[in-house]
Amino acid sequence: MLKKLFGFGKDKEKELEKKDAEPEEEIESSIDNLENVEETIFSGLEEEVIDKIEDIEEKTEEDATNESTEQDEKVEGQLKIDEQDVETILNDDSKEDKIEELESYNNETESKEMEDKEEKKVNLFERLKQGLTKAKQGITDRIDEVLKSYTKVDEDLLEDLEEILITADVGVNTTMDIIEKLRDKIKQKGITEPMKVREELKSIVEEILTNENSILDIEPTPCIILMVGVNGVGKTTTIGKLANKYKKDGKKVLLAAADTFRAAATEQLEIWANRTNVDIIKHQEGADPGAVVFDAIKAAKARKTDVLICDTAGRLHNKANLMNELGKVFKIVDREFPEAKREVLLVVDATTGQNAVVQAKTFKEVADITGIVLTKLDGTAKGGVVLAVKSEVDVPVKLIGVGERVEDLQDFDAKSFSDALFGN
Repeated sequence: MLKKLFGFGKDKEKELEKKDAEPEEEIESSIDNLENVEETIFSGLEEEVIDKIEDIEEKTEEDATNESTEQDEKVEGQLKIDEQDVETILNDDSKEDKIEELESYNNETESKEMEDKEEKKVNLFERLKQGLTKAKQGITDRIDEVLKSYTKVDEDLLEDLEEILITADVGVNTTMDIIEKLRDKIKQKGITEPMKVREELKSIVEEILTNENSILDIEPTPCIILMVGVNGVGKTTTIGKLANKYKKDGKKVLLAAADTFRAAATEQLEIWANRTNVDIIKHQEGADPGAVVFDAIKAAKARKTDVLICDTAGRLHNKANLMNELGKVFKIVDREFPEAKREVLLVVDATTGQNAVVQAKTFKEVADITGIVLTKLDGTAKGGVVLAVKSEVDVPVKLIGVGERVEDLQDFDAKSFSDALFGN
């Protein structure tokens, strides 16, 4: 009984151990299966990826080959076309005419380029020299003749030089001042050779003309330029040339046609405004000049103008009503545009000689003139008026006109003027 009992216990124990072992075997078997599946999957993926990479490489190589072939075919085709064009040209019966036409065109182009280069070589100084040709003939050429005719420096030589300067419109007072300075330099340096007097004379002329405020400076903007002067001196033309200059410099320019009493003055200024592509403020003929300037100042402020140039009344300088009109204009500028830099330029005609000096003195009495514009210097042999105006009026010459071109209105430079006048 016990045996059976104990035997039964052992069998049960073995049976239980067997059952306990079965889950472990199942788990191990599952793990082995998973590893096999994983190995199979990754092995398949690896082969698939390798196949894909190989396919891409083959495709890329094939495309590159095809592209190279197409490019070669294009180049070869173009070469064939070019060869056909060359052959066609060579076989063309009119090729000689075409060659001649081409050569003619090349010659014309080269000629034009040479002309442009020559034009560029004529710089401002050369234009100045050309413009002062008559003045040089009337002054320095005559001075050279006198100096060459003397073998020593004496009072007779100085008297002859004095006569040349006076007849060249240098003016009596200015001439006497120049001769006195020349006499002092001759004594100080012990000059005995007549031709050496020339350099001393040039130095004195340059010294008289030199002025620190001789440059027309519109900075800082806004700036208002009031042009005064009698009719016929070139005032309106000077305004047009100034407008063109500042427009090219990138400034915003506005013109005011305040010379309302001269016939066609407004129309003339309007032509310059259209030519230079700048705005203009104008009224009817006979309108109040002050009203035009007033409206122009308002417009200049609204449009943020850099430079406002006003053409003012220009009747004869010895008439009181002209001076009254100018006085009114200046009061309006003082009241309405005090923040603007102001330039008052008196325009005088160099060909009028000493009359230009008289005009300058008269205008200076009623206007705070800041500079003088000497026009038409190319048309007179009496260029000495530059010296007379500068020394007798005591106002710097800021601009000179030495020709009809726009670039012939130049900033005045004492050294350049002296060099051009004395032929350096």
